Amino acid sequence: MNRKKIVLAGNPNVGKSTVFNALTGLHQHTGNWSGKTVGAAEGILRRRGKEIKLIDLPGTYSLITDSAEEEVTRNCLCFEKFDGAVVVCDGCCLERNLIFALQVAQLVPKVLLCVNMLDDARKKGIKIDIEAISRETGLPAIGISAGNFEGLDELENAIFDLAEGKLKTDFVPVRYPKTVEHAIRVLAPAFEKFGFSGAFAALRILEKEPGFLGEFEKRFGKTEESEDLSTAIEKAEKVLAEEGLKGGFSDKIASCLAFRAEEIFLSAVSFSENVKKNRDEKIDSVLTGKYLGIPAMLILFGFIFWLTVSGANYPSEMLSELFSKAGNLFGSLLEKASAPAVLKSFLVDGIWNVLSWVVAVMLPPMAIFFPLFTFLEDIGYLPRVAFNLDRGFKASGACGKQALTMRLVYNGGFLHIIPRRCFF
Repeated sequence: MNRKKIVLAGNPNVGKSTVFNALTGLHQHTGNWSGKTVGAAEGILRRRGKEIKLIDLPGTYSLITDSAEEEVTRNCLCFEKFDGAVVVCDGCCLERNLIFALQVAQLVPKVLLCVNMLDDARKKGIKIDIEAISRETGLPAIGISAGNFEGLDELENAIFDLAEGKLKTDFVPVRYPKTVEHAIRVLAPAFEKFGFSGAFAALRILEKEPGFLGEFEKRFGKTEESEDLSTAIEKAEKVLAEEGLKGGFSDKIASCLAFRAEEIFLSAVSFSENVKKNRDEKIDSVLTGKYLGIPAMLILFGFIFWLTVSGANYPSEMLSELFSKAGNLFGSLLEKASAPAVLKSFLVDGIWNVLSWVVAVMLPPMAIFFPLFTFLEDIGYLPRVAFNLDRGFKASGACGKQALTMRLVYNGGFLHIIPRRCFF
């Protein structure tokens, strides 16, 4: 069956996987933190006797990539064939999410905006005018609360209409400096034969963004090999050079996107005083505060470290005793069968004991630590850890997101200490 394909994209922690699971009936979880397998979950959306393949892309803050999950999302949106994109936004932090949505709309001709977590937004006193968002962006928009299945029927209908071409989109372009827009008009037509529409590809080439340029040349060959494209690039760069912008306007592009997102936000969102909002702000003042953020993080991870080590000792000992008895029984059966001593040593002392020790030592701490780490991700604490440590990591030439990788490596290191407590 030749199914239509729709991709789900969005920032991390906007409830995208919840939307995907609610629509498809699956229980997939697409990772968006370092150390977790990066991939795109797939499921089938069935309605009206028809089927659509739904692809849940890893959460990413930008299509200008600097991590594995961003690369997966960028490559899919830029280079794969599909019938439309649904950009999921968090109604509680819509302004930030709209920056990514604008990037996608510059690349994908058919985009549907899905504003999720409306129930949380209402609790925080945030009023969102979905029609205003659609009017300001020129894109169809749907408001939902995936956690309690609010608005999912409307979203399903919109997805099918999007895939079948019945949902019209008329994206309102982001305004850039006149010189940049002139360069885009010169360069954008040269990308149409490669399947690109809009300003995204032209901007990435003009900014000489290495991730996009490298993937483009890997798939289509060097830009110099296409006479039309190389000529257009040369003309566009000449336009920029005349205004002194050649290779130095990335910040201007980012500022224009942020300014446009702010315009849409101010037109569509209003606030009312709410106790829940004040409470969340007080919690964030502790978890991400200048003086309390780091100590709170150390205390929390210290508790998880202690819980993992202490809690793993008892099940490790029980598994070790169980495997030991099974090994002895296995050895006795081999003796009764008059098996050679070498064979018994190979099977029992070599294979069985080694495998059972590994399972007994590694399984309990993994069964404790990884669910706890996933819980911290689901409640939104891990991005706050990355925020707290971003300044320190940037001073070392890294970024705050790498703190999560270090946390996993640190956990892997102390797993090797547990056998001394369990067996020696």
